[in-house]
Amino acid sequence: MAEIFLSEPWITEARALYESWADRLPPVAHSVVVNLLVNEAPFEPGEVTAHLDTSAGGLVIDHGHRDGADLFVVVDYATARAILIEGNPQAAMQAFLANKIRVEGDITKLMALAQQPMDGDATAYAEAIRDITA
Repeated sequence: MAEIFLSEPWITEARALYESWADRLPPVAHSVVVNLLVNEAPFEPGEVTAHLDTSAGGLVIDHGHRDGADLFVVVDYATARAILIEGNPQAAMQAFLANKIRVEGDITKLMALAQQPMDGDATAYAEAIRDITA
C-alpha cells in the first residue's frame, strides 16, 4: 500500500525498503547529513522535520534533525517530493530561482549529492521508493 511521502508510515516503509536493498546499492560517494524542514505537508501539523544521511554509505531519510548536520534546508512539500521521489532536477533549479528553497551550510555538498550516479540497482530502488509513495 502506498503511503504519503514523509508521513510516519512512509518513513517506516522506506526504512524497511532501504534495509532490504542496502547490499545491492552502490555506496554514496559523498558523506553528508542534511536537516530538512519541509513545510506545506498535506498532513498535520503541516510541517515535517527530517534528515538525509549518507554517512554510512547509503542515503537514509528519517524524521527529526541530526546534530552536527552539514546543511539545513527549508523546502515546501511539493518541491521536496519532486526532488526526492520523482528525481526531478529541474524542480530543484526552479525552486532555487523562485526562492522556494533556503539552504544554510555547505551547498557544494548538496550539489555533490545531486550528482550521484544511478546504476541499474539504484534506479530500480528509486522506482521501488516511488511505488510505496502516494
